[in-house]
Amino acid sequence: MRTARKGSVEMPAFVRQLVKETEKRVSSFFKGGRGGAAEGEHPAEGEREEVIPSPYLDRPVLDKLTEEGCTRWGLTYALGSMQGWRANMEDFHNCVPQLGGELSEWSFFAVFDGHAGNTVAQYCSQHLLGNLLTTGGMGPEDDPEKVKDSIIEGFLQTDKHLQTVARREGWERGGTTVVATLISPFYIYFANCGDSRAMLCRSGQVCFSTSDHKPYSPLEKERIESAGGSVCLQRINGSLAVSRALGDFSYKGAENRTPSEQMVSPEPEVCVVERSPADEFLVLACDGVWDTITNEELCAFIHNRLQVCTDLRDVCSQVIDLCLYKGSLDNISIIVLCFPGAPQLSAEALHQEAELEDLLESKVAEIYEEFCNRGEEPDLLSVLTVLASSVIPGLPPGGGIQSKRNCIISAYYQQKEIHKPTVPNGLGGS
Repeated sequence: MRTARKGSVEMPAFVRQLVKETEKRVSSFFKGGRGGAAEGEHPAEGEREEVIPSPYLDRPVLDKLTEEGCTRWGLTYALGSMQGWRANMEDFHNCVPQLGGELSEWSFFAVFDGHAGNTVAQYCSQHLLGNLLTTGGMGPEDDPEKVKDSIIEGFLQTDKHLQTVARREGWERGGTTVVATLISPFYIYFANCGDSRAMLCRSGQVCFSTSDHKPYSPLEKERIESAGGSVCLQRINGSLAVSRALGDFSYKGAENRTPSEQMVSPEPEVCVVERSPADEFLVLACDGVWDTITNEELCAFIHNRLQVCTDLRDVCSQVIDLCLYKGSLDNISIIVLCFPGAPQLSAEALHQEAELEDLLESKVAEIYEEFCNRGEEPDLLSVLTVLASSVIPGLPPGGGIQSKRNCIISAYYQQKEIHKPTVPNGLGGS
């Protein structure tokens, strides 16, 4: 599996400073709204102003966690996860390709995107599936309505149990979004609670995707305001950027209202899609992916990558790199599930990929040579800038030039080595 050089990605200084300053100002503003010292005010005598650490690093953590597996009925899957620019890793996941007992031909997968810490996401990754199974609504009869009700009940029970644990353990803050799928022999069940997203691709096109739960969505905003909250700066009470999640109990205290009627609802939106021989692959991913790429772009990109990659983990890794290079500042986690109808390796696609990489290497060499002829030594950003303005045929659909950045980086360092000044004989030491 190819990985990017750890030194090859660096946020421009002015962008890094802008992000940090914006975060500082927003945090200071809402800190003041909660009774602390607002920006421009001084803390009371004897108090020390709280220093809020930046949620971002100066350099991203590029190490990737990968996982893969398959089932006896032809489903293959892979996971890719990376901390990225975030100061902490708050994503968790479940990959259970085969449930037990009478559900031995069922699969369960989920991505948990934590916020304000990773405690809630970790807890839910350990307990959600068990709570879903204890509802008793899933079985050989595969009744979609019963399964949907069971999924909703399982989420609500998880949130209820979580609240008990949170009170006992003193978890004052934190929550997690969840996007999950249950795959039965006849149906694909999607459960979404928050702004992570699932997408199904069929016959090369996006067949289905879940809807993100954002506070400014009309129905979500109506519920938030009915529960006594407000939507400011596209956030609940100017603070929380999602309107459905497990945890976040400080937003779930409205009296005489059910859990699903609180400012933050733990109830997932559950959808059912009947399986088809034309199903190709299914994606579950956190918003660190969807913030930078559309459903259609990701569908096209993965469809193309499946024709040139022998390892599904490499496909996940390439998606992560693509999102990073397109500007994602969040943790990035993705699960790709391939059905028997998924694209297979193609000799023609492999040939085109090899031609593209040869073309990119030659273009990097030309650009480097042009700089050297002007007496300049180009940095990587200069080479990338020139390439980005060039017309390059055959780039992966949905990925563009960013999806081949690792190839470009490799070609750049190769040229750097070729053009390294030689040391005259006798002057290089013993």
